[in-house]
Amino acid sequence: MECGRQVANFGAGPAKLPRSVLLEAQKELVDYKGLGISVLEMSHRTSDFTKILNTAENLMRELLNIPENYKVIFLQGGGSGQFSAVPLNLIGLKEGRHADYVVTGAWSAKAAKEAEKYAKVNIVHPKLGTYTNIPDPSTWNLNPDASYVYYCANETVHGVEFDFVPDVKGAVLVCDMSSNFLSRPVDVSKFGVIFAGAQKNVGCAGVTVVIVREDLLGFALKECPVVLDYKTQAMNGSLYNTPPCYSIYIMGLVLEWIKNNGGAAAMDKLSLIKSRMIYDIIDKSNGFYVCPVEKKNRSRMNVPFRIGSIKGDEALEKKFLEKAVELNMISLKGHRSVGGIRASLYNAVTVEDVQKLATFMRSFMQMHQS
Repeated sequence: MECGRQVANFGAGPAKLPRSVLLEAQKELVDYKGLGISVLEMSHRTSDFTKILNTAENLMRELLNIPENYKVIFLQGGGSGQFSAVPLNLIGLKEGRHADYVVTGAWSAKAAKEAEKYAKVNIVHPKLGTYTNIPDPSTWNLNPDASYVYYCANETVHGVEFDFVPDVKGAVLVCDMSSNFLSRPVDVSKFGVIFAGAQKNVGCAGVTVVIVREDLLGFALKECPVVLDYKTQAMNGSLYNTPPCYSIYIMGLVLEWIKNNGGAAAMDKLSLIKSRMIYDIIDKSNGFYVCPVEKKNRSRMNVPFRIGSIKGDEALEKKFLEKAVELNMISLKGHRSVGGIRASLYNAVTVEDVQKLATFMRSFMQMHQS
């Protein structure tokens, strides 16, 4: 059954899912492949669920060309759970319990704060006054005794994205890819651990993907909760405890959709087209729209901007958001910590959705620019 109201959803996560995925899930909701039950009711110990789990992992391995010496595990607890899991699993790699963190926005700042419970954390660059750029890696002060180096590939709140993989001189590199996962090809072999919450580019809330190199398993601190222990979860094929079954099923459908639409390279091309559409309007608006992020570090996924000035005219922004909702464009409000507007342009957001937003931004500017 088709839904009557079609909206363009620019939410930062949970975010838009491909229409075909929703329709497939709807079709299979009550009776999954003739079994007479829903995936929501299915035991995680059955061969039918094992197929769902294996399909998701195999698609993930294919789309990211994951080497054989990496484990793929599906966990609960979101990215925030991994802020704890990373130090709990990796800080024991070296005796000193040191960890290097690159802090370029709200999420890497939270990760570093959480790691302080278990590790001696070194922020590798001077504290940033504002999260509007990535400090030049040549200025980073990496600790040779650090167990790992951590960064966040895309900062969802502040709209700052790495367009490179940092050279950490052979150290174990850990990356939070929650908000740009599978939006571009990645050389997994450069990383010790990659993790990503699914609810932005690859599925719905509830499941977190962890890709971990096998030689890093088995170093968890004794106080590490067993459900966060990478080795335990990897050895049990993500089935140590009941996994988020339905979220894994949805992720499998989204991964299949990404594959059928050209894979990570095609997602990258589309993300550049979509983000350029919005940044071009911002940059040609004579200051009516302002994006605070330095151009070279702008995110393809999350475009934050203010209206009227760099500090934002709140009355104008309120009007913008209200009119957008009237035009069936939702979830454009900036994160509560920074305000303003934020358009999130994840894989399932279509070029047509973004064209609609671009047209609205032009007409709103013409109406209100003094």
